[in-house]
Amino acid sequence: MNRSFVLGLYLAWSARGARAFAERKLSQRLAAGKEDGARLDERRGIANMPRPDGPLIWFHAASVGESLAVLELIRRLLDERDDLHLLVTTGTVTSAAVMAERLPDRAIHHYAPLDAKPFVTAFLDHWQPDVAIWTESELWPTLIVETHARDIPMLLLNARMSKSSHDKWRFARGMAQSLLERFQTALVQDNLTMVYLRRLGMPVSRMKVMGTLKEGAAALPCNEDDRAAMAADLAGRPVWLAASTHEGEEKMVLQAHRMAMRSSPRLLLILVPRHPHRGDEIADHMRTEGWRFTRRSADEDPADEAPVYLADTMGEMGLWYRLSPISFVGGSLVAIGGHNPFEPAALGSAILHGPYVTNFVDIYDRLRDGGAAQLVSSPEKLAGQVAELLNPDEAANMAAAAWQVISDGADVTDRALALIIDTLEEAETP
Repeated sequence: MNRSFVLGLYLAWSARGARAFAERKLSQRLAAGKEDGARLDERRGIANMPRPDGPLIWFHAASVGESLAVLELIRRLLDERDDLHLLVTTGTVTSAAVMAERLPDRAIHHYAPLDAKPFVTAFLDHWQPDVAIWTESELWPTLIVETHARDIPMLLLNARMSKSSHDKWRFARGMAQSLLERFQTALVQDNLTMVYLRRLGMPVSRMKVMGTLKEGAAALPCNEDDRAAMAADLAGRPVWLAASTHEGEEKMVLQAHRMAMRSSPRLLLILVPRHPHRGDEIADHMRTEGWRFTRRSADEDPADEAPVYLADTMGEMGLWYRLSPISFVGGSLVAIGGHNPFEPAALGSAILHGPYVTNFVDIYDRLRDGGAAQLVSSPEKLAGQVAELLNPDEAANMAAAAWQVISDGADVTDRALALIIDTLEEAETP
């Protein structure tokens, strides 16, 4: 095991000084509405329920996207063994709300402990997981070191590392190597991540390029009564969707919509901001620009006289993707890095995206190569593609191609499932 002076300093601070720092951080986050006051002790590693009997697999995910990516895998694991329980840790209030709604029976959500040794020790003492699984790239040093010290098998699943993350870790390469060497196996999403992890010291023999678990994820759910009622309201009206948009992006999307309406005056834009709390800000902008619109958060339905429907609610992407044959996936016309294109692909929608897709670059390349997605670099380009895809045959061809691409990668979940079950069975062998 590589020894790192920087890691040693961090662990010494974690054992002695981190607790006071963590408590101040918790107070600040609570005041800012970023923590759940009723469950604050969980961030200190103090559980609010007993550990279930039998084997327990622990998944650590940073936030909503990472936790949603493993939901289908969690369901499959629980189907595989009826004596198994799963623990899912995340660090955000939003992810906790989503997990409360989506996790199946025998799966438990717990807030991740902050990375102070007293908190981590309390967490591990209570839960005593049989296997620990990190998803994507959130590597907390104390949590990793203390888990490994207890001889708990550790896997890095759905691993993804951006260039910016790699560049930050490069300045503490010895620390990164010491942490990465503690994982038995890493299933990485793409070749670029494998290169980055190898540069940081992850043994090549422990890495496998597997694609992303999002390929094997079940389609996003929706309320069927809501879908049927909304579809009836929209019958005969052309629709397109701007999903998971960010600040600065809505302005460009609305510009594109105005242009696209020249060839289709009844065209409806369903506008879904990535962060619903921005609904008031977006509504104010639209009023200033003279747009007529209705809002989901106000329990309003799309109206014939309103060309925009502001869907500023949480957890309804499955509904919007089902209703729209054309989806622009946001976070890509501004430098965010893009969002998950498999969600619209799994629900029969043609996919448009901007140039900033570093979070999913390999996936978007595959979708474009398969004729399933189109790159748009400006409001004018977006308007042109939307107008073209209002031809039902064009949109249907792209949607079919998207389905083929994700079907080709659906075995990723199967292989991850096999690895986890094998690792658990090895841990159970005396």
